[in-house]
Amino acid sequence: MFARSISIMGDPNALDGAIAYVRQDVIVSVMACDGAIGLSMLSDRETGHCIVTSSWRDAESMHASRADLAPVRMRTGDILGSPPQTEEWEVAVMHRDHHSMEGACCRATWLRFDKGTMDQALDVYRYVILPALEELDGFGSASLLINKELGRACSTVTFDTREAMEASRERSWAIREHGIRETGVDVLDTAEYDLVVAHLHLPEMV
Repeated sequence: MFARSISIMGDPNALDGAIAYVRQDVIVSVMACDGAIGLSMLSDRETGHCIVTSSWRDAESMHASRADLAPVRMRTGDILGSPPQTEEWEVAVMHRDHHSMEGACCRATWLRFDKGTMDQALDVYRYVILPALEELDGFGSASLLINKELGRACSTVTFDTREAMEASRERSWAIREHGIRETGVDVLDTAEYDLVVAHLHLPEMV
């Protein structure tokens, strides 16, 4: 499984219009493409940052859709007043305790890893970090996307409510620090979002 994420640092006042456009138009365009599985959208109302992620059956389908989806990518950027930045990923891990509900929130963490230790890092995520995350109150799901060529990864953890996400910060930091010590990965950034579209539809992959 593969995923393409579109990141836009836009105008917070334009977020409602962008969310409506993604719900009404972007998801239709994506799902009309061969090999498309689903779509999600994260948004931060304070900063205006949003991430739209589409999921794909294989890399060929994802790459073939680039040109067809360029107009909706640009239109989303126009609504938010900022150009979209694109990243493509392989889905390394996807674990869902239950489907997301209204009011769900996500914490995303971007990582840099040494290509030579990637297998070790994946094992630590699957067998050490993921079980610890499952114990957090309000845990809904966790995923790990990787870009082997660039040595980048993105871990996203979904919580049922913003309150649960905020209450998990200290424990999540400890879990992350343990993973860093075990694998030597570098944390590039962490951010928290509202999950405003939850239709990524990825199967269980652990």
